[in-house]
Amino acid sequence: MGEDRRLVAVVALAQGMAAAHGSREAWRAAAAGACLALGGSFAALSVWERELGRLRVLVNVGELAEGEEEFPEDEAYPVHQFAEITEFLHEQWAGGGEPDAWVETAEGPAAGREPGYCHQRVAALRRRGRGCCVVAPIVLHGRAWGELYVARPAGEAVFGRADADFATVLASVVAAGIAQTERLEEARRLAFTDSLTGLANRRAVDVRLERAIERHRRDGAVVSLVVCDLNGLKRVNDTHGHAAGDRLLERFGSVLSLCGAMLPGALAARLGGDEFCLLAVGPPADQVVKAAGELCRRAAELELGDGVACGVASTEDPIGPVRSARRLFRLADAAQYRAKAERADRPVVAGRAGPDDPVVRLADEPSREEGGERRRFRGRHVPDPGSGA
Repeated sequence: MGEDRRLVAVVALAQGMAAAHGSREAWRAAAAGACLALGGSFAALSVWERELGRLRVLVNVGELAEGEEEFPEDEAYPVHQFAEITEFLHEQWAGGGEPDAWVETAEGPAAGREPGYCHQRVAALRRRGRGCCVVAPIVLHGRAWGELYVARPAGEAVFGRADADFATVLASVVAAGIAQTERLEEARRLAFTDSLTGLANRRAVDVRLERAIERHRRDGAVVSLVVCDLNGLKRVNDTHGHAAGDRLLERFGSVLSLCGAMLPGALAARLGGDEFCLLAVGPPADQVVKAAGELCRRAAELELGDGVACGVASTEDPIGPVRSARRLFRLADAAQYRAKAERADRPVVAGRAGPDDPVVRLADEPSREEGGERRRFRGRHVPDPGSGA
C-alpha cells in the first residue's frame, strides 16, 4: 500500500510540473509535490550558481520560519558552507551513477553514517525549529543543478534510509520537469525573439500592444509607440555585402535597446527588415519623444548607416480615441513615413504640430475644413487647414 501511495505521489508531482506555466510555477509544484510525497512540513528548491559560488533558494513552501519567503529575492548561501554540493557529490559520482539523497538531523551526525554531514544544515534545523531534513541532489544534463530539500518539525519521526531513497527518485522527476520547462521557455523565447538582434519580434509587439491598449481603455494608461526605419540598409547591403548590413542592424538594435532603457518597462523590437519599434506603457509622451530624439541622434552616428526615420504616436497626445492596437500602430507608422519623406533628423510625432508642421493623421481619418465640411485625404498625412501646406 505504501508503494502505491508513493507511485501516486510521483505521478502527481510530474503532472503538477507539467501543468505549470513558467519556471516559478514549476519550482513551486516541484517543492510542494516533494513535501507532500515525503510527509514533510517544509520544502525548498535551490539552484547551484557556479559562476557566483552560491546555492540560491528559488522557492520555499509549507510552514515557513521567520525570515523565509515563498519566492525569496536574495536567500543564498556560499557553497563552501555546503561542501557536499561541490565536493562530496562529485566524489560519489566518480564511480558512476547518480548521487543519492541523505538525511540530516538536528541532533547532528549519527554513528556509522555516510559522509553527508553538514554542520551548517544542522545549525539551520535547530534555528528554525525543525528536527530533520532530507537533501536530494538534482542532476541536469549530467551536472549538479541544485537540490531538493524537505524538512519535518522537531518531535516528529526522523527521515529514514527509505525516505532518502524515495527523495532520490523525486529529485529525478524534478530534474525531468525542470528540463521540460527550460525547453518550453526556450521555445517561447525563440517564438518572440528576433534571431539577428536578440530584440523582441513582431509577434511579441502585437501581443504586448494589444494588452497595452486594453489597459489604456480600462484605466487610461498612457501607451506610446515609436516606429522607426533604418535608413540606408539597402545601400549598405549592395555596396558592402549583407554581412555588413547585418552588423548595421545589430548595432542599431543595441542603440534601440539603450534608448529604450530610458523608458521603464519599454519593449524594444525589430518588426522585420529595417523596421524597428519601441513600445512604452506608462511613461509620459514627452519622455517617449525625448528617448526617440536620443535614438535619432545616436543612429546618425552609426558607421555606414544614414540615420533613422522615426515616428511617434501616444495616447496622451491629441490623436483622438485609440480603441485598437491597429490604430496606434498606423498613426506611428504614418509619422515615420513623413519623417522618412522629409529626411527628418528628429522624431515626427502624431497629433503635434509646430508653426510650420502639418499634423499627422491617418489616410482614412476625416479632417475638417474651415467651413466645417469633412473630407477624406488619401495621402499619409493631412495638412492643417489654413497652414498653406
